[in-house]
Amino acid sequence: MNVCPTEAIRVSEGKARLSNNRCVDCGDCYRVCPVGAIIVEQDDFESIYKYPVRIALLPSVFAGQFTESVGPDEILGAILELGFSHVFEVEEGVEFLSGIFNEYIERTEIAKPLISPFCPAIVRLIQVKFPTLINHLLPLKAPVDITAMSVRKRFVEQGIPANEIGIFYVTPCAAKIVAVKSPVGEETSAVDGVINLNYLYNKTYKLIRGKRTHPPLPEVTTLTEKAICWSLTRGESGHIKQGRNLAIDEISNVIEFLEKLENGEIQGIDFLELRACDESCAGGILCPGNRFLTAEKLHDRARKVSQNNTEIKSALQDPNEIASFLRENMHTGKIMPRSIMKLDDSVAEAMIKMKRIYDLNRMLPQVDCGICGSPSCKALAEDIVQFGATLQQCIFVQKILEQNDKLDVRESVEIMRKIWSNTKLDKNSLKDEINEIQ
Repeated sequence: MNVCPTEAIRVSEGKARLSNNRCVDCGDCYRVCPVGAIIVEQDDFESIYKYPVRIALLPSVFAGQFTESVGPDEILGAILELGFSHVFEVEEGVEFLSGIFNEYIERTEIAKPLISPFCPAIVRLIQVKFPTLINHLLPLKAPVDITAMSVRKRFVEQGIPANEIGIFYVTPCAAKIVAVKSPVGEETSAVDGVINLNYLYNKTYKLIRGKRTHPPLPEVTTLTEKAICWSLTRGESGHIKQGRNLAIDEISNVIEFLEKLENGEIQGIDFLELRACDESCAGGILCPGNRFLTAEKLHDRARKVSQNNTEIKSALQDPNEIASFLRENMHTGKIMPRSIMKLDDSVAEAMIKMKRIYDLNRMLPQVDCGICGSPSCKALAEDIVQFGATLQQCIFVQKILEQNDKLDVRESVEIMRKIWSNTKLDKNSLKDEINEIQ
């Protein structure tokens, strides 16, 4: 509850309750939960067999999860053996997008800074906490959508019906699952399903460790040095050709920066690369490997591509084949804010409620202990006004009322029981635990 950057979690009756409108799918709660109570849902792996043509879209960080002893051919062979008929890397669309980014930067009539839409958790964060910055988001689809559209078009042009092509994205984070299931600014995604990266890694590694023979490998498009590192910190901003550009990772750092930007404390920036995870996609919550080692492996791979000194081109770079199609379909629709603080439809009533929240917050102790079931004193004040919480949920208020004979101890216990459940306040259970410790 306390690590959630948008205060989307409350505790009631001993359970965590999630406010969907506040959640930005950053995965911080998943990362820190000590008992693994939070899970990330994915599509059933067997659903890939609904399609005659089964395509896996792999992010470049997938290969970075394996040790140096596991080669790319082994990884690709194992994925094909698991049931996919074709494998493409997500970053194939990067070379196309990179040029579009620079075109936007050069347009002087657009308000700066432009904010990359790469990280869906950041897009949702801006919708929820920084709606005044929504117009700064580049209205472009992410590399996974660009690549999915181009791959589908290629197979359709080969005579394969579109409904027989299943494209499955292997995701390093929860936010990208939501981006596929409920895309922002679009009605549907170009991707048909999502596979948890950790799940596919385990299945792939098991096959590789079993040293089974793999089927012949198809021809695979090689990524450029730029594309390999696109999903890492400075992967985007490092290739913006002009202006002042910054890369910021880890969601609390992003929030701190955007607060300053929104308040006018920071100016003169042309482009912002913002990522919710530390080390960007290498630090995704569904990546089993160490994020720093993953980033190192990707940089090593990019360096080897650079040292080969050969010009590598993706099909997306050929304007005669696919680029014109992508230019027609690369934009998202209008992105709308998701207000977490709409107090009332009536402006007058909303102002009254805002004043009450301010007054209640001043009364509270400002220690943000979370015992009340809300993540902060300010959040409790908001919950009292909006959702029917009570001031007596604050343990400090309870003690003051008890001292003044305004509240009975048994009433205090009952209030805490409603928040934390009978289990936490079972005196017999606690007595046994205390005796054991002593």
